[in-house]
Order: sequence, then C-alpha cells, then structure tokens
Amino acid sequence: MTSPPLRPVLAAIDLPELPGHYRGKVRENYDLADGRRVIIATDRLSAFDRSLAAIPYKGQVLTQTARFWFEKTADICPNHVLEYPDPNVVVGRRLDILPVEIVVRAYLAGTTGTSILTLYRQGARQMYGVRLPDGLAPNARLPEPIITPTSKAFDGGHDEPLSPAQILEQGLLTPGQWDQVSAYALALFARGQALASERGLILVDTKYEFGLDPDGRITLADEIHTPDSSRYWMADSYAARFAAGERPESFDKDFVRNWVAERCDPYVDPIPHIPPEMIEQTSDVYVDAYRRITGLAFQAPSPGEDIASRVRRNLARYVV
Repeated sequence: MTSPPLRPVLAAIDLPELPGHYRGKVRENYDLADGRRVIIATDRLSAFDRSLAAIPYKGQVLTQTARFWFEKTADICPNHVLEYPDPNVVVGRRLDILPVEIVVRAYLAGTTGTSILTLYRQGARQMYGVRLPDGLAPNARLPEPIITPTSKAFDGGHDEPLSPAQILEQGLLTPGQWDQVSAYALALFARGQALASERGLILVDTKYEFGLDPDGRITLADEIHTPDSSRYWMADSYAARFAAGERPESFDKDFVRNWVAERCDPYVDPIPHIPPEMIEQTSDVYVDAYRRITGLAFQAPSPGEDIASRVRRNLARYVV
C-alpha cells in the first residue's frame, strides 16, 4: 500500500528581491519603500526561544483566521490590512508599534509567570491595576473581562506586567492612547466572545498589538483571535469540567512542545527527532481550530505543492 503524499510545508522562505527583510520566530517580514509591509506566515512552531518544527498548514491557518477576524471587526477598530496576495501572506500598513501589549482575560486561567492564575495561586489579589475577589477556583469566569497589559520586549527580553498607572507614569502611552486602546480591546474581545459563542466556543483570553499609522491613528496590528494569540475552550463541556475541577477542553496544540520538554532541556540540548505522526496530529489540530472558529472550510494546498514557489509568484508584483 502506498503512503499518502506528504503535506506541503513552508519552513522558511528567502526573497532577496524584496527589501527590508526581518525574520521573526514565525513570520518573514519585508518593508517596502512605499510604507507597506509584506508579512509571510511560515509553518514554523516556536517554543523555548527556538524553532522546534514546521507544522503543515499552520501559517495558512493563522493568516486566514486573522483575516476572518479582521473582516468581522473592521467596524470597531482600524487595522493594518491592505490585501492578501497569497493564503500565507498579508500586506499591511507599516506601523510604529506601541510598547504595550494588551491582553484581555475573561477567566482565571493561564500557565505563564504573568498569567493571572499563576499570580492568584501565589496569593496575589491586586494585579495589573485590578483587584480580584478571594475564593475563585482555577478557570473560573471573572466578574467581567479585565485588561492585563504587559511591556512589549522588542530586544528579545521578557514581557513584564504593567498597571495602567505604570503605563502612564513611564510614558509608554499617553492618557488618550491608553483610553483608546483599552476601549478598542474590550470592544474587540466582546465581538470575539459573541461570535465564538455562536460556534460553540468560549474565547477565554487573547492578546492585541496596536501601532500608530503615519497619521498617528491607533491601528490594530499583527493578528487577532488566532489559535496562537488566543485561548479557546469548548463551551458544551466547560461547566461539567469546571465543576469537577478538571482542565477545560481546548485546542491542544502542545503535543510537540510537551514531547520535546519530556525528553531534553529544550533551552540547552539538541532537539530530538520529532515523529512525523506528531507533526501531522498538530497540523490536524490547527485545521480543526480554523474550521471551528470561522465556520469555513479549509482550502488546503494541493499535495506536493511548493508553497515557497507559490508565494514568490504571488509576490512578484511587489518587486520594484
């Protein structure tokens, strides 16, 4: 019996014909002379400050999920999008990114050092300029969504928790900018929660990145409500799992991350060979997330398609 064809993957792409290249953990960025930025989402899976693997379809899923949400929220907040010349590519306005990342949370959840659940378990009740009540169980719904801003580390450092008072005292944002990004973030999150609920999902928390366009207008950048920037839970099982003290059902994309962490110190050691079936399983999770979040069919590339060549063809008109 012959094996099914391998899923096409975009691990990296180099386009020297385009100017202003900057390589991120997942995305390749090119700054054009006219103020546009070409952003190519690769399939790289980044964790532990390094690239672990390339997950087929991941870049397309992130780009197209963000497209869905940018279009569904364009009436709330201006965004950077100009066009989509390829399933893995967005061309947007180049922005001056604001030095504060806006995280909105509706549940007591999270695992990182800056998550409210971590801080709450350590005994903190006052955090990010907000006071949480005593007696909340892990993964409980908060009385209302809160904003938990962090500093945005542009130099590879770690993001740090901030309160609104600290943001203003440090001059990271003006009072007017803080009021505007807060209003935008809460309105975007409310729209996200409402549409996710229609799909049988709970939008638990998410992060937003804002920048200033050449006219000084606050504009939504990067991505919105994707499986990488947001936490989603399955609505139909949440109540029973919460009552039982169990972890809510979610899009579990961490197969690869967890597998690697169990076998080495991923910050120091060489990464062991990752089984192909684990890569494919993670790919399936991303595709399922796209379908559930958007309600749309996923248009996968043809088996054996050279995605890098396709991207290069679709970006040929941006070469001067």
